[in-house]
Amino acid sequence: MKKKKEEEHENSERWLLSYSDFMTLLMILFVVLYAMSNVDKAKFSQLSQSMSIAMGGGKIMQGNENSPNISNSSPSGNSSDGKTEESKMEDLKKKVDSYLQKNGMQSSVTTEVDERGLVVSLKDTLFFETGKAEVIEASKVKLVEIGKILNQLNNTMRIEGHTDNVPIHNEQFSDNWQLSSARSLNVTELLIANGVPPKKLSSVAYGEYRPILDNSTEEGRARNRRVDIIVVSNKYNKIENNSIGTNPLGDPSLGDKPIGDKPIGDSPANVPDISTK
Repeated sequence: MKKKKEEEHENSERWLLSYSDFMTLLMILFVVLYAMSNVDKAKFSQLSQSMSIAMGGGKIMQGNENSPNISNSSPSGNSSDGKTEESKMEDLKKKVDSYLQKNGMQSSVTTEVDERGLVVSLKDTLFFETGKAEVIEASKVKLVEIGKILNQLNNTMRIEGHTDNVPIHNEQFSDNWQLSSARSLNVTELLIANGVPPKKLSSVAYGEYRPILDNSTEEGRARNRRVDIIVVSNKYNKIENNSIGTNPLGDPSLGDKPIGDKPIGDSPANVPDISTK
């Protein structure tokens, strides 16, 4: 008979295999932690700032040797009191609306906050006679008071002249370009004469080419005959400051006809004389 096989000897050192695997993983963990503790702080700070700019401001996370530091970063602009640009515009709108309500002007002046800033639209019936560009004497005080309210912010202001598409040709104006240019310039110079700094203002004429309603109806034409005072949002302030004295449109669909955009404070050489009526 064959001898019975000897019973296999139990291996009592198998735990070493698990132990070595555990030690290897533990070593890798400490290597990773060490690598993470030596992040290039300059590159990390540059990355965090770039992300903040791309996201439009907000919170920036900056690393340091001890612990992460969360600091506030606000978008560019004059937000010294911590208010956002939109809230400032809304507060200014409320002030203008309050003045309009007290003086019964809600039907003649409208306000709106859009991406450009605060837009105050002056209907021509209250401030101008038909076919003329001089501000009606009785309305000058009201316009000046509106200008004083708008001047409370340091933002630039853009005065835009608009007309309907009804052709005009009289002794003073040969077309709607000239009428809209003269009206915007007269409003601008009235604000300057009553304390608004000239460097904050620009005057632009759009003629009939920026309607807000269809010119096929009388109501639409009445709404389109207007002068808009725009308190320019901070994000457009730099562009606005650089564009004063130049043609800001650049729209080939409007052709090569000049629109009378010019630096404020100079004599209106390219605008018909409207001082005598």
